[in-house]
Amino acid sequence: MTASRPVLICRPGERARALAAAIQAVGFPVAHVEAMTLETLPETPAMRSAWLDFDHFQRVVVVSPFAGECLAKALDRYWPQLPVGTAWYAVGRATAATLNERLGVRVHVPPADAGEDTSEALLGLGSLRALDGQRVLLVAGEGGRTLLADALSARGAHVTRLALYRRCLVPPPPSVAARLADGDFRALVISSGELLQHLARWCTESTLNQPLIVSSRRLATLAVNLGFCAPVVASGATPAALADAVAGACHPEDADVDHEDLE
Repeated sequence: MTASRPVLICRPGERARALAAAIQAVGFPVAHVEAMTLETLPETPAMRSAWLDFDHFQRVVVVSPFAGECLAKALDRYWPQLPVGTAWYAVGRATAATLNERLGVRVHVPPADAGEDTSEALLGLGSLRALDGQRVLLVAGEGGRTLLADALSARGAHVTRLALYRRCLVPPPPSVAARLADGDFRALVISSGELLQHLARWCTESTLNQPLIVSSRRLATLAVNLGFCAPVVASGATPAALADAVAGACHPEDADVDHEDLE
């Protein structure tokens, strides 16, 4: 194995840069596993209807940062000034930051005592417990879990779910696939169950024995079922949370420390 083994990250799109920077800041080199791309879907009549009637929704729930980006672009076309009185929700803090930056809105996120940013944790908010007759817009990607839509509907909401993008899985480049199979890395960071299941095809015993950093207990359970020996659950899916988990899971002597600074 090489002396400068990287931390492998799998986050697609522009958000990979922030995650790489956070991990590099705690002393570890990074290599990107390009195994998923995000593709914005063309506007459909259902989307256009939702944008035109956006002021009819009492609550808007956004499941991912890319969903937030797609939503912001759509609303920029239809609503130069957002309607007042909308309650905004995000599954994670990174998604909330995207909405705040792009739309300037205040966003509800999972409670801090939940310990993780997940759909299950978001559903624990008191303001989402009783939704009789309220119209809720759920903004997500194509496919994915139905937990949020099902739970909000069961609580009395009229849910409109819009898929604004699709996730496209691709084989990792041969050199990266070989590194993954050989376990030639310090840690593997994954915050998507879909990606975890996809990359498991290239995993060997060497891979499964290396540190795996995941963003929720649900993903940790999936990882164990796939054969990973000791997944580490980060406190969330933000770059800072994942980088902290990397630092805790990897041996200090593995970090790229400038020893002159320690003298």
